[in-house]
Amino acid sequence: MYTPSKLISGLLSRCPWHHCHRTCAGAAARLSVQEALAKVEGSTTNIKIQGWVRSVRAQKEVLFLHINDGSSLESLQIVAEPSLKNSDITFGSSVEVRGVLVKSSHTRQKVELQAEDIKVTGQCDSIGFPFKLKERHPAAYVRQFPHLRCRTATFSSLLRIRSEATAAIHEFFKSNGYVHIHTPIITSNDCEGAGELFQVEAANMDPEAGADARFFSVPAFLTVSGQLHLEVMSGGITHVFTFGPTFRAENSQTRRHLAEFYMVEAEISFTKSLEDIMQVMESLFKTTTTTLLARCAEDIDFIHKYVSPGQKDMLQQMIKNKFLIMSYTEAIDVLQRTKDAFQFKPEWGCDLQTEHEKYLVKHCGDIPVFVINYPFDIKPFYTRDNEDGPRHTVAAVDLLVPGLGELFGGSLREERFQVLQSRLDRLGLKDAYQWYLELRQFGSVPHGGFGMGFERYLQCILGVENIKDVIPFPRYPHSCLL
Repeated sequence: MYTPSKLISGLLSRCPWHHCHRTCAGAAARLSVQEALAKVEGSTTNIKIQGWVRSVRAQKEVLFLHINDGSSLESLQIVAEPSLKNSDITFGSSVEVRGVLVKSSHTRQKVELQAEDIKVTGQCDSIGFPFKLKERHPAAYVRQFPHLRCRTATFSSLLRIRSEATAAIHEFFKSNGYVHIHTPIITSNDCEGAGELFQVEAANMDPEAGADARFFSVPAFLTVSGQLHLEVMSGGITHVFTFGPTFRAENSQTRRHLAEFYMVEAEISFTKSLEDIMQVMESLFKTTTTTLLARCAEDIDFIHKYVSPGQKDMLQQMIKNKFLIMSYTEAIDVLQRTKDAFQFKPEWGCDLQTEHEKYLVKHCGDIPVFVINYPFDIKPFYTRDNEDGPRHTVAAVDLLVPGLGELFGGSLREERFQVLQSRLDRLGLKDAYQWYLELRQFGSVPHGGFGMGFERYLQCILGVENIKDVIPFPRYPHSCLL
């Protein structure tokens, strides 16, 4: 049992604060909650912890707090004399606690902090605070408070996972010899050709001044993809990648779309094989996911338990099984043979809809599947022509995953000057992409690449239904909070 006399006498015997508080306070080592929890049992280190109060429990002879600073899912238990309790110590308030780490009698953690001093650095109106103690709030409710939702256990777990996933992706590419390229956010190109662009212009531009007053002299847009810029760089560096924000002005309120999101894109020179591209895609997915399961086991288990039960088994199945491959034509045959009713009728020559993609993955036993060789007319101008017939296709690939549909998209690029020139002529794009044609004149090589939506990847591994819940500040039609 904790008693005030035992608590204080034990602390004073090890700490000279009662002789010179200022000197000891300056000597206290600042630790994160994660670092403190990792200390060995029985440690008597004088430390300082700074964080937010997750719970307060005052008993007659002892005060218990749980403090979290975002460094770990688990909070650190603080044990203090009741006299240290004041009205400013509430759920949500920020505090600085000084004391000694000792062995904990609590079964869930090895150590706890016996507090000598608790300082409230920021009060919290616990009545007005939108998140309540011991209450699990729906994601849609939490989403209304982008300035505060990092204080919830679920979202702080997501942010730590997101951070580690970013690092793991960079590590994957670095270990495989790729050079990281910072591709521009502002561009004059529409890589996808869909026209879903945010135009960029100076705020003080006179709308009646005409084209000559444009800041860039030509129409400029927020990028929808870094692919074309990567293709430029792959003309001198054989393996390149980029990882940054992209933008789509698509007026969609679905759970799968954002106006601003992050893309992982890679370009590989000297390859004529779509299989080579697919191998990198599969390896990136499996290596990154395996790394995350090792580094973020507690956070991922927490989200799987409370957000997406059953997702852990699904994830293990995706990692251990070889991804499957089927052609677009085979996929259409599968969809047309099923008795399931689709909102959009599957027909050869039409793009696959999300409902089709999800069905195909289920048809393959919930194992990710590469769909290859799409119709010529539904893919962008840069995709390599297979020159087949009568069903004319291009060397494009999408990776479909359980519960989500498309996660990766890639292709071989058309490196043949005459073939590319002819296609640009037909589309009326030759002048706009003269520079792209010139790449084929000056030492071009067969090459290809892919892109992966980072937020969709997080949805895939965590089982989060709404893409707005895996990004810190979601941007979508009629919503740009903060």
